[in-house]
Amino acid sequence: MARHFRLATFNLENLGAGGAGGLTLEERAALLRPQLKRLRADVLCLQEVNARELPDGSRDLAHLDRLVEGTAYANFARAVTEGVHGRPLDKHNLVVLSRFPIAAAGQIRHHLVPPPACRRVTGDGAPADYAVEWDRPAQQVTLALDEATRLHLFNLHLRSRLASLIPGAKTGPFSWASAGAWAEGAFFSAVKRTGQALEARLLVERLFDTDPQALVAVCGDVNADLREMPARILCADPADTGNAALAARALAPAEGPAGADAHFSVRHGARRAMLDHLLVSRALAPYCRRSEVHNEGLADETAPDAPSRPGSFHAPVVAEFALPR
Repeated sequence: MARHFRLATFNLENLGAGGAGGLTLEERAALLRPQLKRLRADVLCLQEVNARELPDGSRDLAHLDRLVEGTAYANFARAVTEGVHGRPLDKHNLVVLSRFPIAAAGQIRHHLVPPPACRRVTGDGAPADYAVEWDRPAQQVTLALDEATRLHLFNLHLRSRLASLIPGAKTGPFSWASAGAWAEGAFFSAVKRTGQALEARLLVERLFDTDPQALVAVCGDVNADLREMPARILCADPADTGNAALAARALAPAEGPAGADAHFSVRHGARRAMLDHLLVSRALAPYCRRSEVHNEGLADETAPDAPSRPGSFHAPVVAEFALPR
């Protein structure tokens, strides 16, 4: 069995042309590439990888290729989410880079949880029926750590805290015509975020139905801290389920002690929050030897100079595991 591996997650914040305030890819790569190297990850879960559109209408990940050029990640196996036409999405693709072979890869979006049906009460044409659809799929990848050992990996990017669009209810990209419309948009975003978490949790449940001792890791930008419902749904702690018999199905954070001063992955004004997570199954958790949140110098996304900052407003998170022989 492969005895040691480092598992990391990193939201690259709109990697690609036109992302992060219109800065060039080279300006951004100059800061992001050293961060990737510092992670020394054997398995790297990435969020917000934008695609380049080619003249024939196809898309590629040339921006990511340029970022990892000259690093070990350039030779890693790769899994990428796709749109309905079987090509990468224009924005916010999920990517897994792995030193280990990828035994299986797929994605799920409304396969287990249909879009909740709501009745929109603000904006143009209200009241109106509204299907609350997820913005992105969940990515599921199975890695072959050796001939007999599989790591089941879920790469997530749950809906942001920004309010969802309400037709005719905005006066600008970030301004609303009424507080009520903003509130309804925020409600729909919360539904999407918790719904995505539910679908991911049901995927984990299916794995445990087949193998109660499965090595499972759920990684990514959850846009919620561990006390908020999306993370609680993913973890399914016995304190929430009220059933000790389900403890083996719970996921535990492998990202350092909650509440510690250095335990944060984003800065928003005076608030520091841990929104990026590495959650692992009880079968994998005992083998976690250390974890790191690389948040030194992390920029405040609300600062006046934020649009000109070339890096990411998310800190990468990495955990190191040592499996028994």
